[in-house]
Amino acid sequence: MTRPIARVLALLEILQRGGTRTVAELAERLDVDERTVRRYVEHLLDLDVPVRSVRGRYGGYRLSPGYRMPPLMLSDEEALAVQLGLVAGRRAGLITTSAAAAESAAAKVRRVLPEAVGRRLDALLEIADFTAPARSALTAEAEVLLTVAEAARDRRQVELAYTAGHGGASERVVHPYGVVAHSGRWYLTGFDSASGQVRTFRVDRIKTAEAGAGTFDVPAGFDPAQHVLTAIAEAPHRHEVSVRIRSTPEHVRSVFPPSIATLDEDAPWVRARIRAQRLDWIPPLLAALDRPFVLERPEALRDLVRALAGRLAGHADACQED
Repeated sequence: MTRPIARVLALLEILQRGGTRTVAELAERLDVDERTVRRYVEHLLDLDVPVRSVRGRYGGYRLSPGYRMPPLMLSDEEALAVQLGLVAGRRAGLITTSAAAAESAAAKVRRVLPEAVGRRLDALLEIADFTAPARSALTAEAEVLLTVAEAARDRRQVELAYTAGHGGASERVVHPYGVVAHSGRWYLTGFDSASGQVRTFRVDRIKTAEAGAGTFDVPAGFDPAQHVLTAIAEAPHRHEVSVRIRSTPEHVRSVFPPSIATLDEDAPWVRARIRAQRLDWIPPLLAALDRPFVLERPEALRDLVRALAGRLAGHADACQED
């Protein structure tokens, strides 16, 4: 794209933000003289863009009210936000329009994207798993996220510069098996050359990612989403909890999802293992199960369960107040 055309599009983008812009303001923003600004406006008029000339002391140029004009100029990050918003909103049930309407909107955005950006977004949406509706914004550097997603789809190894939670920095080669969005974060899971194991990495901790030439095969039956949830549940924490519950795995899972607990079934009991920084949130969930259970460890959890039982009994015995 030549510089004059780029500046004409930049002028259009400024005018699309609304309001009247003086010729002097536009000249300063575009780094051209006022005569050139008027010539750019003529280019827009030739393209049937309804630019209005406003006369007077506060005059200048503005677009006709309610006018919307392609091309849709999005950066990689903006395009990523739009596409992920549509996909995540649809999968979370937050978009109340028909599925066809959501698909149509996504297709329109996709059609106006630059070819290179579109291909990379296609790779991300093809490979990504969404384990649950996000509770907060999905944050990750767009370039890194698109790179690892494209590599996962194409089965190409990636070289990562990674910073662990404890602050240690490392460089490693990873065979990316999948990319997963969970609870407001993106995760990359795959074979890690540094450890010789399948590992899970937070994408927001990846400083740089570069796809390599080597290819690989994903193990048969590998489930990226399940692996990420298990890795989160088994991550080191302050407390290791073990509780036996007289119930079914399905019922226990209704309260303790895979990202919180790992389960071992020994009918009619299910042992739940939980790693947690705090214990105070566990007794209410055990109460919500409404099933017999045996606390195996830690002892501090037993005291918290007794305290909750005492509070509940006190509430039940309290007299109604006027």
